[in-house]
Amino acid sequence: MSIHRPFLQNIRDYASWTTIAFTVIAGAVIVPCYKGVLFAIRNFTSPLHALPGPPSTHFFWGVMKDIFKVEHSVLQEQWMDQYGPTISYTGMLGIPRLWTVDPRAINHILTNSYAYQKTSESRFVLARVVGPGLLVAEEDQHKHQRRVLNPAFGPVQVREFTEVFVEKSKELRDRWLSVIAKSGTEQVELDGLSWLSKATLDIIGLTGFGYDFDSLNPEGNQDELSEAFHASLKISTFSAVIGFLQAFVPLLRIFKTKNQRLIEEAQRVMRRIGMQLIAEKKASILGTGEQKKIGRKDVVGRDLLTLLIKANMATDIPESQRLTDEEVLAQVPTFIVAGHETTSTGTMWTLFSLTQHPEVQRKLREELLTVTTETPTMEQLQALPYLDMVVKESLRYHAPVPMTVRTAINDDIIPCSMTYTDRHGVRRDHIPVAKGDIIIIPILAMNRYKQFWGEDAKEFRPERWENTPEAINSIPGVYGNIISFIGGPRSCIGYRFSLIEMKALLFVLVRSFEFELAVPADKIKKKTAIVQRPIVVGDEKEEPKMPLLIKAYVRA
Repeated sequence: MSIHRPFLQNIRDYASWTTIAFTVIAGAVIVPCYKGVLFAIRNFTSPLHALPGPPSTHFFWGVMKDIFKVEHSVLQEQWMDQYGPTISYTGMLGIPRLWTVDPRAINHILTNSYAYQKTSESRFVLARVVGPGLLVAEEDQHKHQRRVLNPAFGPVQVREFTEVFVEKSKELRDRWLSVIAKSGTEQVELDGLSWLSKATLDIIGLTGFGYDFDSLNPEGNQDELSEAFHASLKISTFSAVIGFLQAFVPLLRIFKTKNQRLIEEAQRVMRRIGMQLIAEKKASILGTGEQKKIGRKDVVGRDLLTLLIKANMATDIPESQRLTDEEVLAQVPTFIVAGHETTSTGTMWTLFSLTQHPEVQRKLREELLTVTTETPTMEQLQALPYLDMVVKESLRYHAPVPMTVRTAINDDIIPCSMTYTDRHGVRRDHIPVAKGDIIIIPILAMNRYKQFWGEDAKEFRPERWENTPEAINSIPGVYGNIISFIGGPRSCIGYRFSLIEMKALLFVLVRSFEFELAVPADKIKKKTAIVQRPIVVGDEKEEPKMPLLIKAYVRA
């Protein structure tokens, strides 16, 4: 028997290695091939193919290359003029995409957030920048995080933050006045986007987690957290092609490029500093003995992270409703992305529009100068009707986030309020979708669809808000009959925060300066990477920027 033991052992070892090898091969080849076949069958049989729409122009890319050649939504809007309000177009690998501006259909998709979720690919790309926070979470995890976060974004808290919004806006004003004074001229050119980005970063640092980035301070050093975040965002943009492929082919994620290693290092820095902030705030709360008495109705504090931690530590909520430290940590980059990038970009596009409509700039300034204080409250900012119209119109016309994507979790029938004719000539009042179908929520296109807004829908005209068309009442947005903050359970939790911050910035800056564009308007184009940023045509690097000419406004 002893003679056969080594042989039997070798057989067992061989069988073990064979199993391992087969498992690796199955994981690397067989499983992806199997999924690929199912994927191809599912998309070949998708009911979206029956919808009207443009023909594919490329066997691999579909019409995606055509879309990328122009600004966001332009081509799809042309297709809607030709084929109607509900269309499908071919994406990569022949995958059909649903594009509809039907308000009833969009409302159905947005309100049924369990049935229509972000695609796994978009979640992968987004998670590389913000982690598993509110922007990425789905189903019960999202509902749970949102429940805990909601109190921190209510009107009471935004009212408290208004002072920070205004003070940082005044600091930005003073920096610009200093630039003008040092130039020895009445008018100077500067990059408005980079300056607004600094101001909004400082604002979200202080209001988000009590952290002073000090970006506007000319003597300040580059902050480690700020540097890590911007590196992660910038590198993610440069790695778009690799990230795109890895999003669709998970096996490729085992390969790390130099840029991806740099992203991981930046995320380690953000995690280390974030956990340090959480630990310090917990220690502060425990040190004051507040945990013993705090309840959900007693949530008070100066920054969002403190409010979140206090609410999370409240003694009158069950353990199942608390967030883990990892979930709390994930909100730090989420706060920065959602509260920094969108607001700075939205404010920048507003200033751009004011340079193109001097009469609007003049009328707005006149209204702002009627306020006798330099430090308005939230209520005073809200009481300025023309400022409100300018902000609404800018968010409608220049929606910072032009679209978002959902995928159908199961087969469904989406009801429509506007009928359409399918490719077989059948008039339909519903859209059949299959599990896995991709749906585009066309934020920008809905905001400027002529059937809702009239023939001047693609013009910047704040006065439209004095007498809005009845048709826009059907648009399912959470704010102002526009869909810039979307709607339903996944609507932007911080929309009040963003609105008052934009108004504070415009209040201070438009009272203090006259704005002109430093280049011809046709040189400014939009480039979308999460948000729509301005770029200057002909700029070799095509880095986002908005060259402005500013001079101090002198009251007569």
